[in-house]
Amino acid sequence: MRRIPMFIGLFVLLCHSSCESKKHEKKDETKFLVSSPIKKDTSITKDYVCQIHSIRHIELRALEKGYLQHISVDEGQHVKKGQQMFHIMPNVYEADLQKAKAEAEVAEIQYKNTKLLADGNVVSENELAMAKAEYDRAKAEVTLAETHLGFTDIRAPFDGIMDHLEVREGSLLDEGELLTTLSDNSKMWVYFNVPEAEYLDYITSANKDTKPSVDLLMANNRKFNQSGIVETIEGEFNNETGNIAFRATFDNPDGILRHGETGSILMRVPLDNAMLIPQKATFEVLDKKYVFVLDKDDKVQQREIIVGAELPHLFVVEKGLSENDKVLLEGIRMVRNGEKIHYDFEKPEEILSNLELYTE
Repeated sequence: MRRIPMFIGLFVLLCHSSCESKKHEKKDETKFLVSSPIKKDTSITKDYVCQIHSIRHIELRALEKGYLQHISVDEGQHVKKGQQMFHIMPNVYEADLQKAKAEAEVAEIQYKNTKLLADGNVVSENELAMAKAEYDRAKAEVTLAETHLGFTDIRAPFDGIMDHLEVREGSLLDEGELLTTLSDNSKMWVYFNVPEAEYLDYITSANKDTKPSVDLLMANNRKFNQSGIVETIEGEFNNETGNIAFRATFDNPDGILRHGETGSILMRVPLDNAMLIPQKATFEVLDKKYVFVLDKDDKVQQREIIVGAELPHLFVVEKGLSENDKVLLEGIRMVRNGEKIHYDFEKPEEILSNLELYTE
């Protein structure tokens, strides 16, 4: 009877040893996929928060005092150049014009009479000159009165869209009082801030004399249907932010964009000879990125990398790897640091061919 428990124990021990042996053999037989980084010319898309401005955005103000007699337009209306918008009661200015014209007629008569006398040597040349000057002054008063009367009729200086009405009919206006604003939205100026390091990369690049094309991502997360051109860079950096403003110009034929909108500028930045690895080969520890690199003994070693940019399914590595390194691509959660593994090496070109990569 005592032999039976001994046989059972021996049998369990043999089974356990057999299972451990099979597990060990299975682990030894597991092969992992390994490849190397690849250097390739590519490009990335950077986005910058932007402010959208009309190419012309002005305030319309009253140039004369008086009662606002009539408003010919409405808020949000498209107006044409020269179209009447506001009319200030002109009675006082019409009276001033009539007075100036009457004084000009009197001065003209006096000048003609003085000229006749001067031609007969009755008066001196100086008196004729004074009469002529008085006549010229009276004509200038007429022109000034006509100008003031013209200011009572406020017309659109260009084609554009009206904004909010700041006054109503019957309002007593002061000189310079704001009436509304007018925006020319045929083209839009889009301003975005670029960090100093990126500005230096741009201004020292070989393509600095070529105006880059950019896209606009609107607030609804859709791309605007026109591409823009970066035309100017402001002259000074903002000392508080360390940024400098770029300005891109967009055609706006459908009038989609309005003054004061926001969005994001999408700019393609070329990367020459960038080192690329698949994103799936990396893992994070405390906000730092790492990969497993094989040493000369085929042991995986954890190594920190610095990622400079992100592409679809790829990372651009700035520091931490070389082209000759062998990087573990799959099974990074199945290995431990310092563990020896068996692997199959696949060329990086073949790895990239299976990824959605956009390169130049």
